[in-house]
Amino acid sequence: MTMKSRGSDTSDGAASANKQSALDEKAIDQLYGLEPVIDVEAAAINVEPTQFVTVSCPYCGESFETRVDLTGGSFDYIEDCQICCQAINLCIEVNDAGELMSLKTQQLSE
Repeated sequence: MTMKSRGSDTSDGAASANKQSALDEKAIDQLYGLEPVIDVEAAAINVEPTQFVTVSCPYCGESFETRVDLTGGSFDYIEDCQICCQAINLCIEVNDAGELMSLKTQQLSE
């Protein structure tokens, strides 16, 4: 009866481990068809996803603060004045870096 040494199994395992460690993240993503991992902390340096802005109501002229979400880019939306409850059209302009460029308020009827 011939006995096989376990040493050869160990060396095969070590070679396999070395081959796996040689793969980098990009190669693993390509091998399994995965999307690359996005480092959110590195991508969002000094950019807040939401920001408080002071809005002046076009109806009553009073100012109030509201939170604006900057993650979706430029957009328009309707918010009620916190003082007179009239509907205000807010036009938000955001640049490619996610920074607020401008905010315009207008009466809903305009």
